[in-house]
Amino acid sequence: MAGRLDGRVALVSGALRGIGRAIAQCLATDGATTIITDLDAEDSEAVASAIAAMPGCSYIRLDATMEEAWQAARDRVMAAHGRLDILVNNVGADLTGKVQDLELATWRRLMTLNMDTVFLGTKTFQPLLAQSGAATPYGSSIINISSIMGLVGMGEVSAYNASKGAVRLFSKSNALEFADAGVPIRVNSVHPGFVDTPLLRQGMERWAARDGTLSADDLIDQMAQTTPIKRLAQPIEIGKVVAFLASDDASYMTGSEVVVDGGWTAR
Repeated sequence: MAGRLDGRVALVSGALRGIGRAIAQCLATDGATTIITDLDAEDSEAVASAIAAMPGCSYIRLDATMEEAWQAARDRVMAAHGRLDILVNNVGADLTGKVQDLELATWRRLMTLNMDTVFLGTKTFQPLLAQSGAATPYGSSIINISSIMGLVGMGEVSAYNASKGAVRLFSKSNALEFADAGVPIRVNSVHPGFVDTPLLRQGMERWAARDGTLSADDLIDQMAQTTPIKRLAQPIEIGKVVAFLASDDASYMTGSEVVVDGGWTAR
């Protein structure tokens, strides 16, 4: 049976673990030739594990905060495939803490990881995506991974809120820029709620250590209980939404923000 992404080439940043890995898996399952990128060395155990789990995928080591690294990745994609149809900007980190306690260097590092990486990926691959999109029925696709924290505020999460809100509006602006200019690239953002990943658990461990009253498990349980469907998401549930947006099934969607949060922001 043909996959809905057969013949297309996808690149997912930050894709060795968590949501990124699930996204790459879903794109590959739907038939895309999928390139996963991350910071691990190309001969690392994590890369070998990912490639074994996703036959047909390849890996490029990419420091997504560096423009020259993106340019090198683009050159490798062009040499190996001659096209790119799907770009998923997934690199990101979290940061919690009272605003008066945040260091400027820490704030700037979060913005680099959560926003600069989206800008650099989009800027670097836009020409190749536009070229491939012209030969695709409904154009190429950029999907930027934001968060429900890019939609609503939360105390002691101001830096993360700001960075993910920036991803949301950057996506909308690019969608309009490309559509108005007749550039065949659709741009959408995905806003996960609380997803059961190592990154979330590490963040809750840091919060628990700072707070001193609740354990990380207690905090995670609170997240689940405040979500209307009473559980955290699994990464694959985000990956399936991204694969839909990458496909022609989402042909009339650009500038959209797709919320995948178990009803959390519906309250």
